[in-house]
Amino acid sequence: MKKLSLLLIVFASFIMNAQTNPAITKWLQNTTVMGSYFVSGNSTAITNNILANCQQVRYTATDVYVNATGIPAYPTGIFSGDGNPNNAGDQNAIYKLPLNPTQNTGTATATTAGNIGIFVNGVSLFDYRDGVSWNNNTGTLCGGPGGSTCPGGMGASQAWNRDAIPAERLGFDCAKGHPAGTNYHHHQNPSAFKYDSTTSNTYSAICNTYNSEGLYTINTTQHSPLIGFAYDGFPIYGAYGYTNSNGTGGVARMKSGYQLSTNTTRANGPAVNQVVGNQTLFNGYFREDYVYVANASDPTVLDVHNGRFSVTPEYPAGIYCYYATVNADQSSAYPYVVGPTFYGNKTGAKVTTVPTSTTYVLATNESVIKNSNIKVFPNPAQDFITVQADFAKKEFKIEMIDVSGKLIKTSTLKQGTTMATIVTDDVYNGMYFLKVSTGKESESFKVLINK
Repeated sequence: MKKLSLLLIVFASFIMNAQTNPAITKWLQNTTVMGSYFVSGNSTAITNNILANCQQVRYTATDVYVNATGIPAYPTGIFSGDGNPNNAGDQNAIYKLPLNPTQNTGTATATTAGNIGIFVNGVSLFDYRDGVSWNNNTGTLCGGPGGSTCPGGMGASQAWNRDAIPAERLGFDCAKGHPAGTNYHHHQNPSAFKYDSTTSNTYSAICNTYNSEGLYTINTTQHSPLIGFAYDGFPIYGAYGYTNSNGTGGVARMKSGYQLSTNTTRANGPAVNQVVGNQTLFNGYFREDYVYVANASDPTVLDVHNGRFSVTPEYPAGIYCYYATVNADQSSAYPYVVGPTFYGNKTGAKVTTVPTSTTYVLATNESVIKNSNIKVFPNPAQDFITVQADFAKKEFKIEMIDVSGKLIKTSTLKQGTTMATIVTDDVYNGMYFLKVSTGKESESFKVLINK
């Protein structure tokens, strides 16, 4: 009887943990919404007839298994800025991640080319590299699609490995993603270029024609959402967190501890600012141009893995977290998300089978509007009104209605995204209502247009 009681206690404890473990509950499940993509010359995204986000979540006592297409709910493309002819395609993937991640107390495991984690919408996370490196024997770049063979093969441990963010900037879509083959992925903070604070689309003007909302939007006044998990099982947050690791001190930008080297030469590599073809190999073009500088006096400076132990909204007792780092102008900051090594023991991977003993996690039926933390701003508004929510678990219909009940404008906040905008520069001054609804429930907000 004592053994049975102990087993019941253990089982109950496991079920309780499963019900609250963010590695099980935070995935954006979807079985109805299709993804979309842009084709060159057409500013309206068209459906790709592939289910977006994650389709199924299962777990055991030790691991979670996530089925995902790798297609986001936000539109993808185009990628022609650097000659990439591919489109995002169905990966039909199963990801396995540990539910109770542990620190690697031995030699840190280096991140690699390809998948090193997964975002909560099922999109792949890649590290900084793009598979191109410097061949000092030939004095040229090697590797990458269509490139010459590198000694030891593409992506081998050359002395100088190219950083994808500056090198492939023109090939990222509005949401800062692009495909390797058909595997759409983000190397960096997955907020749309258009919402970053950099002025005049300094980093990309692609949103002007091929518009996308991205996975989330940076809010400098709130702790960023949990946006994914690395292959060692530790969570990934957006760019902002609590100043102090114990959850106090307000919200602050989490800062990369990596800085550009002040060296004017590269040992066994190209000269700084050497021109090769149409490429200028500036300081920061290669991963090895960065050096890590610890700063014990500033709790917002992250460690060599781009993370720290911290209290978060999802982990009130604290956990090691990675952050999608950005600079003060919200441009992406190396090493971007995870890397160049993992903090934990890397046991996550793509798998082809799932244990028969797994437990299914169904998409939530709770009040999605009530739990989506919807905000409407600015209010009063002039040229536009933004509706922002925590990750929408269903598609939200947004209607702008005047005081007589007349429908003025509509918009949609797609499942798995966080923001939608209604342009109001052609709307008369006055009081209006914004109705946000899912078909089964709705919530209304008063807004004032005052130009």
